[in-house]
Amino acid sequence: MYWVTDGTYQCAFLTTSDGVVVLDAPPTIGHNIQRAVDEIASANDVSNKVTHLVYSHHHADHAGASSLFDKSVARIGHEETRKLLLRDDDPARPAPEETFQDRRTLEIGGERIELAWHGTNHSPDNIFIHLPDHDALMLIDIVNPGWAPVYLSNLTEDIPGYLEAAANALAYSWKHFIGGHLGRLGTRDDVTLHQQYMADIAESSKRAIDSVDLTPYFVKYGENAWAAFKGGLDEMVATAAAPVIEKYTGVLAAADVFTESTTFQVMQSIRLDLGYGSWVHP
Repeated sequence: MYWVTDGTYQCAFLTTSDGVVVLDAPPTIGHNIQRAVDEIASANDVSNKVTHLVYSHHHADHAGASSLFDKSVARIGHEETRKLLLRDDDPARPAPEETFQDRRTLEIGGERIELAWHGTNHSPDNIFIHLPDHDALMLIDIVNPGWAPVYLSNLTEDIPGYLEAAANALAYSWKHFIGGHLGRLGTRDDVTLHQQYMADIAESSKRAIDSVDLTPYFVKYGENAWAAFKGGLDEMVATAAAPVIEKYTGVLAAADVFTESTTFQVMQSIRLDLGYGSWVHP
């Protein structure tokens, strides 16, 4: 098993007796995926022919180089990945012909790859790719090892699922973590640190919802309800993010840059998904 990165994006591949299995195909890495395969195949005297490509999820930044590989390549992904790629109709990302719903184990050239869907998280179709014989787990766009999530919790669509994903990842047995972004592999400690960071944001968000009074903003802006709501919400987010930024600056890179954005998204999930702070008018 080999890991490939350009410092911003990541993918991986397996050389097997039946050919090469590529796991994700980010366009920023592009043709360097095949170049990496060629280099390894030449050094180890194995086939460089890519026979299978597994999609972690449908997003173009992780799958947009799929079309560089032959049409005969077996493309595999979650059933929702197929639906979304057929909808998006992007020639760079051919829809997978082989799909699964909850779990599927691939046996290819003596290698075992366990695919699992644990529900919506970063996207509706984002899956866990476990390689037990290599002590590796590939889970994209959840944990950025050593770094805080970027905007809005890594542009996540389902915050409760995103928060649960770290615990699901730690339930697997693995040593090496491929998170999809930046320039190094992750460890179990990285996932645990991310989990604590997100938990701190959630708890701080609840305290801010409880403590920040929106009344002065409605007094200030009168009939302009959206201006009042924005002022109050901005104060809530800043109040919640401040202690988390202080705690994690120097611990997680970019915590000072992106924590407020992630806090905004987590706080809205706490309000809207969990109903926290939703008071019924008497």
